[in-house]
Amino acid sequence: MNTFQNVLGISAVVVLVLLPALIGIARELRIDRELRDAQRGRRNAPPHTADAAQPVKAARRPYERSWARV
Repeated sequence: MNTFQNVLGISAVVVLVLLPALIGIARELRIDRELRDAQRGRRNAPPHTADAAQPVKAARRPYERSWARV
């Protein structure tokens, strides 16, 4: 029984050490996949449209006393 508890304890420590790394790898793979999909979508889009040349304009001005001055 003592051997089983030792194996269980070591396994728990290994999981606790490796879990953040495995989560980080999964997140990196997801981000890479999203970037690849976005790149493919950009290739399939028309190269230059009339809307792309126009600057984006704000719909309204922020509150005058706001810390976010324009």
